Amino acid sequence: MPLETPARLVSELASRGYNAEREAVTLLADAADPDVALDRALETIPDDTLVLSADHVRTALESEHDDDGGRSGNETRPTDETNPPDTDPSVSTGTDPTSSTDSGGSTPVETEGSSTVRSSDPDQRSIEVHNDMTGQSTGTGEYSDFVSVFRDRYEKLSKQLRGRVNHRPTNALERMSGGEEAAIVGMVSDIRSTASGHWLIELEDTNGTFPCLVMKDRAIADLVQELLYDEVIAVDGTLADDGGILFVDSLHFPDIPRTHDPSTADRPVQAALISDVHVGSQEFMADAWHRFADWLHTEEAANVEYLLLAGDMVEGVGVYPDQDEELDVVDIYEQYERFSEYLKEIPGDIEVRMIPGNHDAVRLAEPQPAFDEELRSIMTAHDAQVHSNPSLVTVEGVTVLMYHGVSLDEVIAELPDEKASYDEPHKAMYQLLKKRHVAPQYGGHTRLAPEDRDYLVMEEVPDVFHTGHVHKLGWGKYHNVLAINSGCWQAQTDFQKSVNIDPDAGFAPILNLDTLDMTVRKFV
Repeated sequence: MPLETPARLVSELASRGYNAEREAVTLLADAADPDVALDRALETIPDDTLVLSADHVRTALESEHDDDGGRSGNETRPTDETNPPDTDPSVSTGTDPTSSTDSGGSTPVETEGSSTVRSSDPDQRSIEVHNDMTGQSTGTGEYSDFVSVFRDRYEKLSKQLRGRVNHRPTNALERMSGGEEAAIVGMVSDIRSTASGHWLIELEDTNGTFPCLVMKDRAIADLVQELLYDEVIAVDGTLADDGGILFVDSLHFPDIPRTHDPSTADRPVQAALISDVHVGSQEFMADAWHRFADWLHTEEAANVEYLLLAGDMVEGVGVYPDQDEELDVVDIYEQYERFSEYLKEIPGDIEVRMIPGNHDAVRLAEPQPAFDEELRSIMTAHDAQVHSNPSLVTVEGVTVLMYHGVSLDEVIAELPDEKASYDEPHKAMYQLLKKRHVAPQYGGHTRLAPEDRDYLVMEEVPDVFHTGHVHKLGWGKYHNVLAINSGCWQAQTDFQKSVNIDPDAGFAPILNLDTLDMTVRKFV
């Protein structure tokens, strides 16, 4: 069947107010006259039905068969060998978006009896969400709120470090004699170089601050270049003769254990991981999105049962200077209405989970709560669930940390190119995993909201870390955690040209939840 047929049927169903199971669309597309079959199916379903099922379509086709004297509306049609259906190549690496060409013959037309394209059994699915702070915000911006969030950060991350060093509070270090061995777990409050080229780090705990000196000729001096303000680390070494400073011998990050053993699903099932759709922008790549949605209706995508979207569903309004000149839709609510229509192209039996980003209509300060009721009422397609940014989503046993990724800008700006760059965004993600915090630095480019606790700490080690924001495609493994930045669906804007960002657009990473292997589909 042509790929446009399923998409056209889905659009027609959406215009009439219906969603549909994937197999239902396949059965309609394979009918002798898909439009007649669609009309017949809608005539026979109960009035209160919102999702057209495969059983509904089968009943309608059987009824049509009885009416026309035995001709089936679901006959297998011959495959046109001279015009095989288009297939989208996979991308082999996260930093080389060049596609390879698939070879092979045409794909046979699906029939009612096919076992390759199926409607998934909802009872097999399992999805849980943790750390969603939507509706839990308590911050008022008072000084006490900031004290609470930083104290909570320190307590959570210091627990990860105290087993590695013989920690002493800062006030205890001040009472120790010079020359003694000592260690401290603290939050980085200052980093500066001395006149001799050494590094002086001020560490703060709940009792005070203490200066720590990293000599420039020590191997650990390179680690100082990875430090950000407000992250929690541990150091150990020897106190100076006067006891007023700690000479550092080793430096420790909270870090992901090297022995982390990721969980996997118990059955062959896949999730599509995307971000940064940017509906409403003149550069939104609608054709690529249509091809992506069409592909999800094919046999090749039969195991894709989850769609995880890491923010920036729409382009937003007033996000950057002169943005209004690049908008196709200037009203924010109309942008979400348009996005909801595009979402309807996705097969109705795919579970959709989303978090907001910095272009979405929520507060910019992180953690970001999910949408308010007005926006939720607009985005009703597929009963898509929106959670806070960040959120920990466990899909059939696989824990996915979803974070939009605004702090990646800060990490890339502050750290050396070999540690973090836009060309390899997953390496910047490694730094956040090492720090066990998605946005450690306060007062920089990333806006942080004070709450009664720090929702941005990685208390639980994820199996997958999924971000977006930087519009670059990249992935890799850090201590067995798969880090994925999933690119975007927006061609280069004038603003991006001005800051030298060349986006990787029209890609969809497809994750096998049972093996954690991944391929990337290209739709441009």
